[in-house]
Amino acid sequence: MSEAGRKTALVISAHAADFVWRCGGAIALHRQLGYEVTVVCLSYGERGESAKLWKQGGMTLERVKAARRQEAENAASALGVEDIRFMDLGDYPLELDREAKFRLVEIIREVQPRWMMSHSKWDPYNTDHMYATQVALECRMIAQAWGHEPGQKVLGAPQLYLFEPHQTEQMGWKPDVFLDITPVWEKKRAAIECMAGQHHLWEYYTNVARNRANHFRRNSGGQAGGREAKYAEGFQSVFPRTVDEL
Repeated sequence: MSEAGRKTALVISAHAADFVWRCGGAIALHRQLGYEVTVVCLSYGERGESAKLWKQGGMTLERVKAARRQEAENAASALGVEDIRFMDLGDYPLELDREAKFRLVEIIREVQPRWMMSHSKWDPYNTDHMYATQVALECRMIAQAWGHEPGQKVLGAPQLYLFEPHQTEQMGWKPDVFLDITPVWEKKRAAIECMAGQHHLWEYYTNVARNRANHFRRNSGGQAGGREAKYAEGFQSVFPRTVDEL
């Protein structure tokens, strides 16, 4: 396929499981639509997102990382993702220095995504999440700069969608896009079940998908005329979207 005809997307996940809960349906659906989807995990979530593993005797940091990586790779495979990358930057706190940011910029320019996804802008329960989105916005900006690594192809202006946070009502997150993921729900559920270290979230995010499907139906024409959907995901767009017709 020509460069102009490629359909690409980039998901920037603070920890190794975030992309599964929050946008696994969008990933699987767009894979079916012919998108090349790249998932970047900034960390494994080895310190703060792996309590079940740490409760096992004799556990080490490297063993936790290996387990979380395997879970994420299995989940990516279930969603049809062939390109998942682990930057292994550490969590709690997640921090990127200038060199790490430039590594992420290089990935963004390589992928040339039509759209990007990351976390909500505000998350006092997990500052790694909102930090990841701050970094995503900063690196998107750098990737657009002609003076950064002249000669590389600069980035256009992809939308950055913010996926749903865990404590939704506390985050100032207001969805303006609902995506019907019913056709790929079984793939998302299979990916969710790859996350053995966070079993307590399986049903939670299944219920979130059902609730968002109700919002999809309501906003696609009302309860009488809305389009049927059993599972959906919600997203908040950061930038205006340009249209020729409403």
